[in-house]
Amino acid sequence: MRIGIDARLVYYSRAGIGQYILRLTEALAAIDQEDEFVLLQNRKDRTVIVDQANFRRRSLWTPSHHPLEQWALPLEIFPLGLDVLHSPDFIPPFRRNCKSVITIHDLAFLLYPHFLTRESARYYGQIDQAVRHTDHIIAVSESTKRDIVRLLGVAEDRISVIHEAANPIYRPIDDPEAHDEIRRKYEIVGDFILFVSTIEPRKNLPTLLRAYRHLLDDYRPGVKLVVAGERGWLFHEVFALVEELDLSEHVIFLGLVPIEDLLLLYNAARLLVHPSFYEGFGLPPLEAMACGTPVVASNVSSLLEVAGDAALLVAPNDVSGLTLAIWRALSDEALRRDLIERGLRRAKLFSWERAARDTLAVYRHLGGQR
Repeated sequence: MRIGIDARLVYYSRAGIGQYILRLTEALAAIDQEDEFVLLQNRKDRTVIVDQANFRRRSLWTPSHHPLEQWALPLEIFPLGLDVLHSPDFIPPFRRNCKSVITIHDLAFLLYPHFLTRESARYYGQIDQAVRHTDHIIAVSESTKRDIVRLLGVAEDRISVIHEAANPIYRPIDDPEAHDEIRRKYEIVGDFILFVSTIEPRKNLPTLLRAYRHLLDDYRPGVKLVVAGERGWLFHEVFALVEELDLSEHVIFLGLVPIEDLLLLYNAARLLVHPSFYEGFGLPPLEAMACGTPVVASNVSSLLEVAGDAALLVAPNDVSGLTLAIWRALSDEALRRDLIERGLRRAKLFSWERAARDTLAVYRHLGGQR
């Protein structure tokens, strides 16, 4: 069977969907040396995603999210003789000569349209056509599956839930010297709370900033807030709020950091706070738990499914509740130990090997229908 995986987005971003593509293809290579995989990459991308005999690269001229993508992409795919095409970035080519499976990571663009740029709204606005034109859908959580059924009217038997997982690199590192070294690299003095995500409205960083201000005023814990993530869209409010709340000396913005540094930041942090309004899956809490770092997260969407009873969960708009949860996770050592143990156990329930096996089963089911 010849399987195409649209990996063009890796050229633009290694986070989010880009990370999903990298981890999934790596796991597929580990379990499948028989099927032929064609990785569809941007022509400018020099990334060797998988170096294995049954994986080959095909450079495409059509950029991701281009307005003419639905015209140009089919022309490039037709000669490849694919049995199945996997589109991890939601939208497949509507005209094609093979079976199609798409991954829907979340439907935030439908639930929170005011958080979108015009370009994102145009691209993801094709979602109704996408679910009609694909043969099968992978949802990364039960929460996302429920949203697909409820908002798009898709029959449940057309959707397979296949959970993501933390990158295997994330693990506990009980090495104070390594923790001190990462603090020195990023000029972090003392203990810190960590936020990991793209800076965009859906991630709800303003609520964390207000809770952090209350934490400093009411409890004086002497911890910094470290933000690791690139600037997304509509991020200006965050920086304006930092000034308004007089937090410039307390909040450290690192931008996008290498994965090796993020591993050490998770381990060095006192806790991770993830106050997102909505997540299709929510990798940062799982990554933190895999490192043995306590987690405070929102009690919404897939975060309930991913975190389970291994995190302190708070409503995303509850500033006071978030402040108290952070303080408890910082100050209550018995609670901290319990969260760490629960988190480590929880993280082991998710694996990319399992995700790859379940995804391969979808490919083979569709390939058998040709």
